[in-house]
Amino acid sequence: MKNIVFLGKSIDNYIAGKNGELDWLDMIPNPDQLDMGYNTLMNEVDAILMGKTSFETVLGFDIEWPYQKHVFVLSRSLKNIPVKLQDKVSVLQGNEKEILKSIHNKGYLNLYIDGGKVVQNFLKQDLIDELRLTTIPIVLGEGIPLFDVLPKRLEFEHVKTEVFCNQIVQSCYKRKR
Repeated sequence: MKNIVFLGKSIDNYIAGKNGELDWLDMIPNPDQLDMGYNTLMNEVDAILMGKTSFETVLGFDIEWPYQKHVFVLSRSLKNIPVKLQDKVSVLQGNEKEILKSIHNKGYLNLYIDGGKVVQNFLKQDLIDELRLTTIPIVLGEGIPLFDVLPKRLEFEHVKTEVFCNQIVQSCYKRKR
């Protein structure tokens, strides 16, 4: 069982601008359409767990639903899933450990954890096994932070770093247990 975070971030560790803007994630031209490890991640995970804001952001992209894996949305307030996604998306509530137990009981063991608050809360509960962080060369100055205050220090081991498009740096870290 493994919980993997795969996020793009600014140099100053923001995952979105102050109004949730993500346009800067695509600021570096990618003429070869490199997936930067995304397809590898999708082959490793059984499902995706994200927060309501991330879910609504993806819905707002005005594209076909991009995920082949089942998506679990962690939300206390989300009541309705679009009809065309009802077999692809489930809404869950509860604390992080209860959520994981519920998802694991459904047979989904390796998860892609996405979304600012979800990632922060999973880190607070020491439930993240890997961080795959892709740094875009921009300093936003403010926005939605990747990290929040933690109750204890968490040690990770560097696994690898790759550079894409000569500017985008992706570093992978594994939790030391």
